[in-house]
Amino acid sequence: MNDFLPVFILLFLSTALAVLVVFISILFGPRRRANNLTKIQPYESGMRAIGQGQRRFPVRFYLIAVLFILFDIEVIFFYPWAVAFRQLGWFGLIEMLIFVGILLVGYFWVWKKGALEWETMDK
Repeated sequence: MNDFLPVFILLFLSTALAVLVVFISILFGPRRRANNLTKIQPYESGMRAIGQGQRRFPVRFYLIAVLFILFDIEVIFFYPWAVAFRQLGWFGLIEMLIFVGILLVGYFWVWKKGALEWETMDK
């Protein structure tokens, strides 16, 4: 338990500081509400806002991002394998070949479904 004492102290101090900062901002912060429309409008470069503040992005952006993160995280598994390659021997090589095979099956499945095509042909 003595080994974790510094961790508990740090956890307590950081929580107390966060609560203190929130309490001070509530206590001393402004309480006035904006009473006219000009004050509550967003300001950007001195220009009047045109249209909505948010645009809808196609799902393909998110799909490409998720696939990138998925394959990027899987590539991270190659580093420990490369470091311990000599100790793992044939067992490690066969396991990594199975892992790469599963990755390739997933990659070809995503490719076949058309998830990597940026624009659709049927416009």
